[in-house]
Amino acid sequence: MNTRERIETKLREGLAPEALEVIDESHLHAGHAGAREGGESHYRVLVRAEAFAGKSRLERHRMINALLAEDLAGTVHALAIRASAPGEAG
Repeated sequence: MNTRERIETKLREGLAPEALEVIDESHLHAGHAGAREGGESHYRVLVRAEAFAGKSRLERHRMINALLAEDLAGTVHALAIRASAPGEAG
């Protein structure tokens, strides 16, 4: 399982999202600090889940970061997040 698949699996299991997209943007950062040979270091996550209802943006990001703590401490250098609850724009 590659890093993108691992991130997707952890978010599906932890949030049961109604929509989820995990995008590997590592190729956009080639040659920059934190970019690894072979990629798998920079990701964008777009997720809509009922678990975010009533939560602030900071709380939503903390929920995602907690689920991905092992990856963020290891191979993932950067993670851009857009998290919304059903019915919200985003």
